[in-house]
Amino acid sequence: MSESTPSRPASPVSRRSVLLGGAAALGATALGGSTLAHALPGAGAGRLAEPFTLGVASGDPLPDGVVLWTRLAPTPTADDGKGGMPDKVVPVQWEIAEDERFSKIVQKGTADAAPEMGHSVHVEPEGLRAGAEYFYRFKAGNAVSPVGRTRTAPAPDAMDELTMCFTSCSHFGQGYFTAYRRMAEDQPGLILHLGDYQYEYAAQDDDVRKVLGPETRTLANYRQRHAQYKTDEDLQLAHATAPWLVVWDDHELENNWADETPEDPDEGFRKRREAAFQAYYENMPLRVGSKPAGIDLQLYRRIRWGALANFHMLDTRQYRDDQACGDGVQDGCDARLDEGRSITGPEQEKWITDGFGSSEAKWDVLGQQVIFSKIDLTPGKEEGYNMDAWDGYVANRDRIASAMADSNVQNGVVLTGDVHRHWAAEILRTHDDAESTPAGVEFVSTSVSSGGDGDDDGKEDVLKENPHVKFHRNRRGYIRTKFTASELRADYRVLPSVTKKDAKASTAASFVVEDGTPRLNEA
Repeated sequence: MSESTPSRPASPVSRRSVLLGGAAALGATALGGSTLAHALPGAGAGRLAEPFTLGVASGDPLPDGVVLWTRLAPTPTADDGKGGMPDKVVPVQWEIAEDERFSKIVQKGTADAAPEMGHSVHVEPEGLRAGAEYFYRFKAGNAVSPVGRTRTAPAPDAMDELTMCFTSCSHFGQGYFTAYRRMAEDQPGLILHLGDYQYEYAAQDDDVRKVLGPETRTLANYRQRHAQYKTDEDLQLAHATAPWLVVWDDHELENNWADETPEDPDEGFRKRREAAFQAYYENMPLRVGSKPAGIDLQLYRRIRWGALANFHMLDTRQYRDDQACGDGVQDGCDARLDEGRSITGPEQEKWITDGFGSSEAKWDVLGQQVIFSKIDLTPGKEEGYNMDAWDGYVANRDRIASAMADSNVQNGVVLTGDVHRHWAAEILRTHDDAESTPAGVEFVSTSVSSGGDGDDDGKEDVLKENPHVKFHRNRRGYIRTKFTASELRADYRVLPSVTKKDAKASTAASFVVEDGTPRLNEA
């Protein structure tokens, strides 16, 4: 623990300033450092003397604590992956306070930023008040980080309302991260990112913004790519606004990987996986329990938000069987019906169903990667299903849907990313039976930028093929939800463009789910 306390600010700064762009200036003013606000590179170009170029973040809130994160990188996008840092341990001071002026500091300490972990810092303060808002910052040498806002989870018996935003799929080259800024402006209490936080691909000729480095394969490659993303001002703002719960999908490693099976034959895949996992941990606000061990990283976990909600965060990549019938959209693939095929692996499936069985929450929420509901993607008599989604693992999907319907779960909700489009669906206990009892609802978020601007296609042909699907839209954005004891509301937020900066967000559709009734009602 640190014995030194940085000086307190001389004047107050508003919460809105922290949320909407003044966090860097606040931290610098408070501790006498120079502001980063004028120097953020955005596209990842340029060099900075300050080490906090990647911002700050928090995550995995508990009733008495939360993870605080930063990573030192004065030259964030250096191609050696070292961020311009020396090959030595650097002490980093941290503070957490009840107010944005840091006049009421509740804890402080020092953490080591070590080169073997990319000079990242993961602090886990304990003994905080439940359901409380806090502000935090870091200091290394004479440099001061931006200020972040976070909050702890409510007490186990609390039924506090929650505004939560979630999204997925942020491709740096295919557009600006405006959706992150719009999420921050909603001032959520929690943010979920459901995968494809970064993409492994090298630059393409039609990219909107230049992607640095080759296709990511080494630790240096992945560190550089994460760093380029983290220099984005909109992403930094979203991280500094609320605690995050993160899970990966495929592009944090490579497209459509399945356990130890790469998309294409690759003798170096295990080393690539190890490098990707380490870089992911280094750059995310995850607890030390998720620190990777070789090619393994414990990512699925459960976060309880008082008595209101359980967030069961899944990993549908690390334990899955290889995609059936050669992957892609397939018709007549009997292998997808095999009882033994799994997208979760048996241990994680038991963990899910055990969690359902012991739940006392009003809402049980699966935060995961690929579409859970049955989706026939081929118009007409033929049926085409995506082998990379739960449709490629039907028995596994139906067991979990049945457990959701038959357990202690009062209201089952699945949150999904991956497909770069908004969807809303009702989950059936057995999707091959249209009259099957509803088990829950699924909200699928579109992408932050992946896929470019998109259009207003509602894909009526797919809606006709799948009567349990109630909404579809091909625009970029996110979903804003509000959980209460009586209902869950989901607003599908969309942007007209991501190939141009600073687009405004609008609501394309809203649905309400009433307590005890797993149906989507248009709001």
